[in-house]
Amino acid sequence: MADLEDFGDLLERNHLKKTSTRLTVLGILKSKREAISQPDLEKILGKGVDRVTLYRTLSTFEEKGILHKVLDLNGTANYAFCSSSSHSHKHQDEHVHFNCTACLTVYCLDELKIPIVNLPIGYSSQSINLIVYGICNSCNEKATDYLKKKNN
Repeated sequence: MADLEDFGDLLERNHLKKTSTRLTVLGILKSKREAISQPDLEKILGKGVDRVTLYRTLSTFEEKGILHKVLDLNGTANYAFCSSSSHSHKHQDEHVHFNCTACLTVYCLDELKIPIVNLPIGYSSQSINLIVYGICNSCNEKATDYLKKKNN
């Protein structure tokens, strides 16, 4: 119940109506350790929410700085909660993302901040994104377990 109240407060602070779709999407995103794609959200939500409504909800949340988007290896947008609930509507969630090349999961590595990039005079950045591609801990453990069983 606390999450629903928190989500309601979050929507109010961002001048958004409390709709069942918005509350449900926030609940799903908050429950995930990893970023999630719109197609995966559609599967979870089932027929209760149409694709256009979900797209608009995700776009609105991204505009308001409630969540951020990162593209995976296939160019699919994945969404995750912003670690800092910035209310300035200027996205400040600049941390490293990790895209596992085995399971294709996208993780936010909130503890790893993107270093400051000193651009040449005359250049200005609007956003910065750093994605590390490799094998995640879970896939590494599965591979290690498989090799141990195979060698025994």
